[in-house]
Amino acid sequence: MKNKKRRILVALGTIAILIAGIIYYYFFTSLTSGKDTHYIYIDEDDNIDSVYAQLQPVATNKGMTGFRTLVRHSQYDEHIRTGRYAIKPGESAFTTFRKLKNGIQEPVMLVIPCVRTMDRLAGTISKKMMVDSLSLYRALSSQNVCEKLGYDTTTIACMFIPNTYEVFWNMPIEKFLERMQKESKKFWTKARTQKAKDMGLTHKEVITLASIVDEETSNDAEKPVIAGLYYNRLMLRNSEYPDGMPLQADPTIKFALKRFELKRIYTNMLRTQSPYNTYLNAGLPPGPIRIPTIAGIDAVLNYDKHDYLYMCAKEDLSGTHNFAATYQEHLANAAKYAKALNERGIK
Repeated sequence: MKNKKRRILVALGTIAILIAGIIYYYFFTSLTSGKDTHYIYIDEDDNIDSVYAQLQPVATNKGMTGFRTLVRHSQYDEHIRTGRYAIKPGESAFTTFRKLKNGIQEPVMLVIPCVRTMDRLAGTISKKMMVDSLSLYRALSSQNVCEKLGYDTTTIACMFIPNTYEVFWNMPIEKFLERMQKESKKFWTKARTQKAKDMGLTHKEVITLASIVDEETSNDAEKPVIAGLYYNRLMLRNSEYPDGMPLQADPTIKFALKRFELKRIYTNMLRTQSPYNTYLNAGLPPGPIRIPTIAGIDAVLNYDKHDYLYMCAKEDLSGTHNFAATYQEHLANAAKYAKALNERGIK
């Protein structure tokens, strides 16, 4: 009798070990082979078959068998959650299934670029997130949406501080814009806000001026000089310029024409009817002509104090500038630059 019980216990133990081994083999050994992390992206149009299709190329046969078995014994196929999910080396079918079922995503490192227009911004973001570029662009072009965020359609670019942010791939547009608003407020520290106040400028005006400075040069060392020059024009008051000297910034002409490839600005272009034409309109344009760099923003807030009112690109085409305090000096610099362009056949 004892021997019979012993044999039964041994048999049951063997079966239990066999079952445990099978469970471990299919559910708890690595889902994939190799040492690379794989990512799958699940959007609102996906179903269980498309999830399988993304897993199939990277999963082992036993891994897929285990994953499919877990799906069959759950309701995951009826409640698929969108997101970007990482399948890391050594992770099991059970771990992957739990991530997808519970919506445990891997964040995206989103870089806000220094683009010139909101449609380009929307296009860039849509490549890194689940948002549709057209829907995002419509939101950025909506006066109601912009006003809720504290801007209008001409100043909404001011809200985007070019940096790298950790976000979730499936973040809704509304939540994404609220996050960017929060990051903008964080950027405007007491120190930066006080510097803007001392200049007599709002945050939006600082960013608008910074966008022009950034378009004038990519040389960070020169940006405070250019910022000081434009600030001098804004603040200048005399009999000739009772409302301040026009900024006369060539990049605003390119923006008004939406011809960013232009290398030369001709006289007829200066007559372009646009609120962004700083040759015809005194003061700053209605909003930024691009998302400026942080270096550009800080260059405005820490502008160089000097008496320059004019600048012209250097004749060596280095991307830097010659500066002048008088119009006569400026004409001489402009003549050198025009000669250099003509000699190189640049139109």
